[in-house]
Amino acid sequence: MRHQVARGRISLMSDDQRFDDLYQANESFAASFTDGGIPARAARGLAVVTCMDSRLDPFHILGIGPGDAKILRNAGARVTEDVLRTLVLACYLLDVNRVLVMPHTGCRMVGASESDIHRLIQQQFGVDTRSLEFRTATDQEAALRNDVTRIRSYPLLPDDLAIVGAVFDVKTGRLGQPVH
Repeated sequence: MRHQVARGRISLMSDDQRFDDLYQANESFAASFTDGGIPARAARGLAVVTCMDSRLDPFHILGIGPGDAKILRNAGARVTEDVLRTLVLACYLLDVNRVLVMPHTGCRMVGASESDIHRLIQQQFGVDTRSLEFRTATDQEAALRNDVTRIRSYPLLPDDLAIVGAVFDVKTGRLGQPVH
């Protein structure tokens, strides 16, 4: 059993106990699960690069369902080396022919600098994160344009790959104007 301090609280639960709620929910889900035959390919040819923010449900936001798209999530919806690697696989092996980069308003990775985030984590948790690049953005639109360009210019991706970016507004539920 691990004893950890999490935001001022001491957790006395074992690692297994800390996931009990998820396993219980999965039992309910599995009891009526019918999607076992969905192919691994992206039925609608779509990959979505979006943020890990739990307020974002790309399936509902975009009117897609299981098997329709490949969803790539990270802090800030940034186009990292791992996103590019995954897009190469998705395009050549999983029928992806279009990419939507979808960051969102109210993102914690926007408005703060890298050094601000490193300093905050160091001050609040005593952890030195300077070996990491969080890819914060002081200008979300500029970062989105840069990320769209990064995909468009990546030499290992198909020339005919359709790419667009749009900021999702967490207050209205709408996508902003497309960024090409």
